Amino acid sequence: MGHRTAASQSTAPEAAQRTGQAAKSAAAAGSRTSGSGHAERVFLVQTAFAELGGSAHGPGEIAEFTGLDDSVVYRILQSGIYQRVFERVDRGLYRLRTSAAQLAFTALDHRLDGAQTVLAELREASDNGLVFLYMVAPFSGAQRQCVDMAVGDSDLAELGMTPRDVLSVTRSLRTGASGRTILAYLPEVLQQRVLAEPVPEQAGPGVYRDNDALLASLAEVRDLGHALGYEECMAGWNSCAAPIMWDGAIMGAVLLLKQKTVMPEAPDSVIEATKEAAAVLSRHGAAGPAHS
Repeated sequence: MGHRTAASQSTAPEAAQRTGQAAKSAAAAGSRTSGSGHAERVFLVQTAFAELGGSAHGPGEIAEFTGLDDSVVYRILQSGIYQRVFERVDRGLYRLRTSAAQLAFTALDHRLDGAQTVLAELREASDNGLVFLYMVAPFSGAQRQCVDMAVGDSDLAELGMTPRDVLSVTRSLRTGASGRTILAYLPEVLQQRVLAEPVPEQAGPGVYRDNDALLASLAEVRDLGHALGYEECMAGWNSCAAPIMWDGAIMGAVLLLKQKTVMPEAPDSVIEATKEAAAVLSRHGAAGPAHS
């Protein structure tokens, strides 16, 4: 299948335990502060909805995850309903309102300015490779979507990339270098959701079909800071991808794609150029003033 990884991955229970411990540590820190304590607890509750996955959760589940007292969580949820941050969907179950998504879109505004220039520079540095910018899909669960590309005058249809490929294969996070790059940095609960999905029928011969091998590849992505794909999405195409991180969270990936006959192995120069492009886009989205 062309897999080239030897890394190991911690088990799902261990990762979940680390996530819960981190949340509880933050909760304890929040309880020791005075002026900012309440705000930190509110943020913990908001984060819990994203980390736990699923559409709705009860106060007890959120309290267990965050380490906060049930009564504290309940008061935050009730206040959040009034502030239009949360909504009650059933007896004892709550979820984030769509206004939370609107805040996210506002936060993303202008963060991708100049992306086309970055992608074009990577295309030039890789000797006319095909460059794509994938971001986490906001309304499609744990999936990705292509938001920009630098392909020059290339006709993607003539290169064998059909709309079906883009919609059904490259959207999955378990296929391709960019999909695995994003998946490597997602919370454990979302990783498990992706691993439960079937492999797209149109995937290439190098796609990871064994979940243990896929998990091992994710550990390697985190260790190296990039992923290499060998005919994962389509036969005859190899790839290199690097993560775009904003404020410590995975937001997307830069993907460099070249035909296998031209790039049987990604040279160090291509890997470094891809990682630099992703680093530049990560700096664009970082909090605080821009750095040169």
